[in-house]
Amino acid sequence: MPADLAVIGLGPFGLPLAQTAVAAGIPTLGYRTGPEPGSLSPAELRRMLAAGFRHATSPAELGRVRTAVICAPTPRGADGGLDLAQVETAARTLAGHMRPHTTVVLESAVPPGTTEDFLRPLLEEGSGLRAGRDFHLAYSPSRVDPGNRDFVPATTPRVIGGLTPACTESAAAFYSRLTDKVVRARGPREAETVQLLETNYRHVNIALVNEMAVLCQELGVDLWDVIRCAETKPFGYQAFRPGPGVGGHSVPQELPVPTGRTLRMVELAQQVNSQMPRYAVQRAATLLNEHGKSARGARVLLLGVTYKPDLADQQSTPAEEIAVRLMSLGASVSYHDPHVPSWNVLDRPLPRVDSLYEAAADADLTILLQQHRTYDLQALSVKAQLLLDTRGATPTGAAHRL
Repeated sequence: MPADLAVIGLGPFGLPLAQTAVAAGIPTLGYRTGPEPGSLSPAELRRMLAAGFRHATSPAELGRVRTAVICAPTPRGADGGLDLAQVETAARTLAGHMRPHTTVVLESAVPPGTTEDFLRPLLEEGSGLRAGRDFHLAYSPSRVDPGNRDFVPATTPRVIGGLTPACTESAAAFYSRLTDKVVRARGPREAETVQLLETNYRHVNIALVNEMAVLCQELGVDLWDVIRCAETKPFGYQAFRPGPGVGGHSVPQELPVPTGRTLRMVELAQQVNSQMPRYAVQRAATLLNEHGKSARGARVLLLGVTYKPDLADQQSTPAEEIAVRLMSLGASVSYHDPHVPSWNVLDRPLPRVDSLYEAAADADLTILLQQHRTYDLQALSVKAQLLLDTRGATPTGAAHRL
């Protein structure tokens, strides 16, 4: 069966797109751009294969599709900016086989201007075709929220910004097959800046509530009660909650713009959020001291070491830095996570406990880093000698909260 769609990059953005496409009846071809953390269960893969998904065996197959979407990952580079190396590889590979009238969409997280100033020249040079005349080119920010059961790709509006009005309409026609609503941006730069705004909005608001967590601890104020009350306001407020750090694939962009300005609030947010693992360890050490124990030699159990609940993804999880800092204080650290059968920290495996509640009863301190659905937090709060809840998930008064 010929494919209508090629998804180039099968990581955290590409795989959900491919799953949504085959569920909508679109024969889909997947092409990897490198080692990507996205994964499927055997059952999910069987369903996708049965519905029309297949992996490309040759780059030449990319030239046989009507739509190609580049979802290559853009991790933070050595200079702090986004590394576009895999986007470049994807573009050069696609360009060498692209036919006229193909619709090309970029979904990777990129700085504004990337579609026009970086991707377009690569595609035109490699294909001999002209964007906007011989093929359609657009940007659409990925809005994947892994594990979110309320907002899945099929029910989340998609923003489209094309190089020309015809490019926008061609991309919109494709995404209309996947989602209930398509929003047309003025152009690719506006669509790219939507991604910039949405990503940084999350990091800035998390930083604000993380600072509030530190302040409320010093004031003796119950922040979690403050948030509970504040979120009853029906306008002008959206509830964010603190945590031991920020993980995931959406990297905050401390982006220099053409005027030479930087997003100073984003820079500050990154500084605040990057300090949270250190703060969580400080709280842990303080709790141990208050209960007559030293961090050195203490048995510390970490619960939930993924970056998000009920997922196996450990991308940028703060758990690793917390484990390293605890070990540097001399603590004996173990972990439990139903989604992570083994976990290496500092290039060596960390002990994994099997009997959660027995281990919590034996540990000097248990730290809840991620509230997986399988955890019985009421039972945990009873069994644990000392419990630090970094997510505000335990019943009020049942544990010490961040």
